[in-house]
Amino acid sequence: MKALLGTKIGMTQIISESGVAIPVTLIQAGPVTVTQVKTVETDGYTAVQMAYGEGKNLSKAVAGHTKSAKVTPKHIREIRVTELPEGLSVGSTFDVTTFALGDIVDATGTSKGKGFAGTVKRHNFNTSKATHGGNGNVRKPGSIGSMYPQKVFKGKRMAGRMGHDQVTVKNLVVAYVDPSHNLIGLRGAVPGPKKGLIIIGGKA
Repeated sequence: MKALLGTKIGMTQIISESGVAIPVTLIQAGPVTVTQVKTVETDGYTAVQMAYGEGKNLSKAVAGHTKSAKVTPKHIREIRVTELPEGLSVGSTFDVTTFALGDIVDATGTSKGKGFAGTVKRHNFNTSKATHGGNGNVRKPGSIGSMYPQKVFKGKRMAGRMGHDQVTVKNLVVAYVDPSHNLIGLRGAVPGPKKGLIIIGGKA
């Protein structure tokens, strides 16, 4: 199992041995501590629960749950796995050395929230004509049908809240690893704002 939690620092670039500039997203990742191991026998599915960061004012429920792992985490996330690694138990820790240069990983984060947006910005709709008989309401969506089906289907592309969704970017390459500072660099862009929580999952 290869997985880590971390916070996004931002984008930069590194110079490869061949002299090519590589765009990377730096992530302060790990160390993470296992707080619970779920199995099919006890929970109905197999998963590993990980804790990351130093939290403040933990509720009694969370403090009691993480007491056996001897951590006071800021973030707790559960990652489903097909099979548990040998020797994994509550209190086990992982850091950036879990990954090596060249590994292919997936990065999951929460995209930046854009607030309420219209159809042009949210769904890339065309605007209507501004001249030659246009009515001037160039950014309005117009009619969506007055007869059948006399309702709005779920998923209809209309104006509404944009962003702040869980987004996974797949097949990113690990281009930089710094164990002394718990830094990992992924080639390309990773969803979310700076200091946003990122889940890094390795390919089996």
